[in-house]
Amino acid sequence: MIEAPTRTDGAAMWRIARDSGSLDLNSSYAYVLWGRDFAATSVVARIGDRLGGFVTGYRRQDAPEVLMVWQVAVDAEHQGQGLAGRMLATLVDRVVADGVRFVETTITSDNTASIRLFTGLARERATTIERHDLFAAELFPAGHAAEDLYRIGPFGAVPPTL
Repeated sequence: MIEAPTRTDGAAMWRIARDSGSLDLNSSYAYVLWGRDFAATSVVARIGDRLGGFVTGYRRQDAPEVLMVWQVAVDAEHQGQGLAGRMLATLVDRVVADGVRFVETTITSDNTASIRLFTGLARERATTIERHDLFAAELFPAGHAAEDLYRIGPFGAVPPTL
């Protein structure tokens, strides 16, 4: 079942992120906050009595028509089964119904799985995807790669021009 996270999901979200080996790990407190403050723009996948994955996101304050996807993570036990795509699609459906027209995310150039995931979203929704330089490696502590911005959309109905 894919649904909004709750505060009680924070510890499991943190564990999945930690065990991924590829995500920047936030504090456990941050994941608890996602379940409280950003539940409307995030999802978790419940598989049996465990969390199988999550997508965290938020609406940009300066551009509320944009959902910024922060992290996508799937527990190792459930990888390769399309769960990331299903969670992302569920989240997009929910936020588009609430006025979101674009999805943004940042991805390092070597993260082919994430590039495939977001390119697939654009293809499935018959919309565009654009890549732009955003955060140079020099902005991060040593060893962190540059993050490219991917912008997908528009989603939803476009109002007619007069």
